[in-house]
Amino acid sequence: FETGHPWITFKDPCNVRSPQQHVGVVHSSNLCTEITLNTSDSEIAVCNLGSVNLAAHFYPQGHEKFGQLDHDKLKRTITTAMRMLDNVIDINYYAVKKARDANLKHRPVGMGIMGFQDALHELRVPYASDAAVEFADRSMEAVCYYAYLASTELAEERGRYASYRGSLWDKGLLPQDTVELLRTSRGGYVELDDSATLDWDALRARIKQHGMRNSNCVAIAPTATISNIVGVSASIEPTYQNIFVKSNLSGEFTIINEHLVKDLKALGLWDEVMIADLKYFDGSLAKIDRIPAELRSLYATAFEVEPKWLIEAAARRQKWIDQAQSLNIYMSGVSGRKLDETYKLAWLRGLKTTYYLRTLGAPSAEKSTSRA
Repeated sequence: FETGHPWITFKDPCNVRSPQQHVGVVHSSNLCTEITLNTSDSEIAVCNLGSVNLAAHFYPQGHEKFGQLDHDKLKRTITTAMRMLDNVIDINYYAVKKARDANLKHRPVGMGIMGFQDALHELRVPYASDAAVEFADRSMEAVCYYAYLASTELAEERGRYASYRGSLWDKGLLPQDTVELLRTSRGGYVELDDSATLDWDALRARIKQHGMRNSNCVAIAPTATISNIVGVSASIEPTYQNIFVKSNLSGEFTIINEHLVKDLKALGLWDEVMIADLKYFDGSLAKIDRIPAELRSLYATAFEVEPKWLIEAAARRQKWIDQAQSLNIYMSGVSGRKLDETYKLAWLRGLKTTYYLRTLGAPSAEKSTSRA
């Protein structure tokens, strides 16, 4: 971790919890560690990805349910997105026959999310909190429920995917049911909250009747580029810096956390001195004493959030996901003991994969010298 960004993938959870274990082995993930599909000499795994802006699916201000997840809107979005992704499978260009054959046979897609950190800001919930872990659980339960529902509705309309027979879907096992399979295979050693709030029995019965259109439905990608286009935080990432410089072919742009600016303006703290302080401290609020402790906690940056909180939130999401998630680990002070504790916790919580281990030894983002 001193010279690069290592990451660890847990092969057994990837395979024990794979809906497609009847047709092959998950030998590896993709680069970003959210895709866990079986491959072989005759098949190259392909997955078509899409991501929902979670922050855009809350009831608006003035609504009696303001601050709550709008399930009706989320269901509509995911239903449309799943249909689009299923269409992509058929109209896509395939450079390699093995990839085309695998994609048309299994029809995997990867519905994910972005804007998780923005959603927490809307809820006024710090990332390093039990409330954030609970929100990760409930929000991902909803995303997965509507994704699997959309796939079984597509199966009723368009037919099941070719390798459906013998899959875990076919056996009546949903992703959260496979946590127990992993626990059994380990002889225990999976400590994870198993609570649920939606009617999964009804969905299970529908899948038994109509099957699934897609072998896999959910995967959380990094969304590094598309989140910038939308203007929200990437994927499930905590805020890296509250102010930073973004460079592209058009030049350099100073990006500031709009939620933070709004709060500082409300307190009368948004001025030239504050801008200078944010630049000097690389977007961290920790050493700016005039900012209230509540805001410093709410807008803590990635290296100020203990990695255990990232893992706890990810574990709750993974319970519902049939593939995996791009989970970066941030450590401000790394030691052998810290690494051991962090990755043992990830294993104990049943995570399939982790992504880059990022430390403060890595190059820092360029400081902005322009007026914000």
